[in-house]
Amino acid sequence: MKKIIYLFLLVISFFSCKTETPKVFSEEALDDTFITLNGDSIPFKEILEAHKGKTIVIDVWASWCSDCIKGMPKVKALQDNFKDAAYIFLSLDKSQDSWKKGIVKYDVQGAHYFMQSGWKGPFGTFVELDWIPRYMIVNPDGTIKVFKAIEADDNKLIEALK
Repeated sequence: MKKIIYLFLLVISFFSCKTETPKVFSEEALDDTFITLNGDSIPFKEILEAHKGKTIVIDVWASWCSDCIKGMPKVKALQDNFKDAAYIFLSLDKSQDSWKKGIVKYDVQGAHYFMQSGWKGPFGTFVELDWIPRYMIVNPDGTIKVFKAIEADDNKLIEALK
């Protein structure tokens, strides 16, 4: 009976422990390299540094992702309502050509980068990427305000941008 009670308490304590959401990017994520529209490689930390001092909205998407495309009007609404934020789009398209065509086809406005390391690269692993679209908010000081949202009209995003 004691073993059952101990097992029960162990299971309860396991499920009651909430893992803390990261507040800063790991060095591995910051060192992950992305491709610019010009074809240059750039580490993620330089992408963030280019927008330092501004609130950053990160949108991980792909032109083949139907949920991403359906969510674009909500992203455009965020851009209309929160014009002072910087919008960074990280693409998981299968090729750079389809990524660039998708930007034009869906009129995606913002800073664009291709995730050459994909879902399981250092950035994707750090953010526990398991679904797209995926939205994040980074504070002007570089700390992570919203770690995970899958809808552009999520209240967490809107509150973080106010």
